Amino acid sequence: MWNIDLTLVDVARVTRPAYAEAFEAVTGRPLVRLPQMAGRTESEIFFDALARNEVDAGAASEQWLNAFTVRLAESFAARRDLLAEQGRLLPGAREALAALAAVPGLVQTVLTGCIKPNALEKLRAFGLAEFLDTEVGGYGSEVYPKGALLLNARSRAAASYGVTFTAETSVFIADSVRDVEAAQTGGARCLAVASGRSIASELRHAGADLVLADLSQTDAVVDAVRWLTAGAPG
Repeated sequence: MWNIDLTLVDVARVTRPAYAEAFEAVTGRPLVRLPQMAGRTESEIFFDALARNEVDAGAASEQWLNAFTVRLAESFAARRDLLAEQGRLLPGAREALAALAAVPGLVQTVLTGCIKPNALEKLRAFGLAEFLDTEVGGYGSEVYPKGALLLNARSRAAASYGVTFTAETSVFIADSVRDVEAAQTGGARCLAVASGRSIASELRHAGADLVLADLSQTDAVVDAVRWLTAGAPG
């Protein structure tokens, strides 16, 4: 399972204005204080943004969240052409996905806090979707923390492939301390990469099973996944 933002791609220059546009459209207030996004789901980010910007949704909070996710998808899609122009594919990301796609018996998907339409936009913009089964992934479209999204993704994968995926045969590749915690909560090994906001020592301290500086050494990524799933059949 792959995290997307700051693990595979960096599209913050596109995400932030889309987010601000959607927030103001739904709340009627400008987004002045942007919350931390790393390792969080869209629902967590949205409710934190409400609090940080002193916006009281009251009893309408769930309706606002639903409206926000719809508007966020629209705002992001309107900026589709800017993804490759203003964003970047992180070093080694495509090569790592391609190499792991060639490993027999291995299924690759995503586990991300962003909503599914936006996740797919990011993957397609950089030619990454072809290596992933995006139908069984976990997305911020579901109003659960990432640990629960991991469990949901694993259940979908089991139903789709007729194989039981356990904590010992599941690996979450991600870049933040929160993602390491999600792997522990949801039951998966964690290969952390220090390509985001968390440095290597923080990722190790959080309990990552292995830490790499980035994905630039393809053989190291493949070896790490093989080592973490050494007990897997086949």
